[in-house]
Amino acid sequence: MLLLVADRVIAAEPRLSEADRNLGDGDHGLGMQRGVTAAREKLLALPDDGSVPVEKLFSTVGLAMMSSMGGASGAIFGTLFRDGGKALAGRESFGASELAAFLRAACDGVMARGKANPGDKTMVDALHPAAARAGEVADGPLDAALASVGAAAEDGCEASKGMVAVFGRARSLGEAAIGFPDAGALSVTVILGAMRDFVAGLPSASE
Repeated sequence: MLLLVADRVIAAEPRLSEADRNLGDGDHGLGMQRGVTAAREKLLALPDDGSVPVEKLFSTVGLAMMSSMGGASGAIFGTLFRDGGKALAGRESFGASELAAFLRAACDGVMARGKANPGDKTMVDALHPAAARAGEVADGPLDAALASVGAAAEDGCEASKGMVAVFGRARSLGEAAIGFPDAGALSVTVILGAMRDFVAGLPSASE
């Protein structure tokens, strides 16, 4: 699943870069591509026999992004995976309840590190509603939970178009930033969309 996340982010680089050019310096897509490429290499170096704890898989991604991306995006997206992964300590599988724990811890970590709140036109505007929705569907099947969570993130990203930025270079644009989505929020939708699509493609237990 995390390898598909990396592949989808790599493929989305042009779209992420364009979104960032509308509001900032345009390097978000390349930074994300660099981060997940490093994460992909670290994941492929791990044993593939099921012996690696779920927590380590996510934290491996986070640490690779932190060390390879640099800047604010590296710290924030690295925190998303690292802090989210810590919440999975002791878990032996990844279901809807683990998704909820992962996203809640990821969102808390990102908000604490970046000091952003919902409405500030940042990735939090996609991550926060996704985490909230995950908590609401934590008792159901993972495929349905991810579909619902992905939709919540996309709605949040869409809503960011109407916001005035509080952080970064976009802050200087004032109301000129209205009409464009936050690039970080768009990255969150790509990540969750890849997780959704991977799980949706798995055979069900009955099959």
